[in-house]
Order: sequence, then structure tokens, then C-alpha cells
Amino acid sequence: MRQIISEKQARELNPLVLAFVGDGVQTLYVRTRLALESHAKAGVLHTQAAAVVNAGAQARSAEELLPYFTEEEAGIYRRARNNHSAHRAKNADEGDYHKASGLEAVIGFLYLTGQDERLEYILKACCKR
Repeated sequence: MRQIISEKQARELNPLVLAFVGDGVQTLYVRTRLALESHAKAGVLHTQAAAVVNAGAQARSAEELLPYFTEEEAGIYRRARNNHSAHRAKNADEGDYHKASGLEAVIGFLYLTGQDERLEYILKACCKR
């Protein structure tokens, strides 16, 4: 069950925790859309989802969406993008990985704070790329 928290509580979370949540939210959104729009088998759907939910695609989406972020979203994006993690990207360059983390953090923030209309706008925009 989803738990909505205040914006203050969400801002107090580590930005990489927001990114962790955002990655899950985006993955579920993309997989659900694909499952409902296609009659393909699970393996094909997985490949299609992976084309959208990966560091390179997320970095491109982040670059295109950044001018449209609110001031708060831009701040969350920067905090996550600039946060240094011990984790290294497996299949992306470090710059894309950090940009992707920023986008995921924004998605996580919107999800956790119940900003569903804005969240859907961001998620749909990511799927159009």
C-alpha cells in the first residue's frame, strides 16, 4: 500500500533513496503501460521496458525535462545528480548515471508526496523518447 509523506519529510530523505523509489515507480509505470498496450510475451516486454528505464534513456529525458522542472524539482534533481555513491554504473557512463539518478529522485519525490498529476506528466514525457 502506498504511503504519502509530506514534502518536508521527502526533502529530508537521502536523494539516492528518492532515486531508489523513483526507479521502481518508473519501472512499474513502463511495464504496466507495455503490458496493457501489447500482446507480446514477457521477454519482449522486458526488452522494451529496458529501452526506456536505463541510465542513457533516463539521462536524455532528464536533459529534455530539466527546463520544465519546478524550482523544487530542479533542486532535488541537482542534489541527487551531485550525490556521490559507492555504486558504479554497469552499462552507462558516469555522467548519464548521475543524470538518471537525478530524474529518478524527482520521480520518487513526486510519488512519495502524492503529486500524481505532475508525476504522470513526467512519466509520460519519459516514455515519449
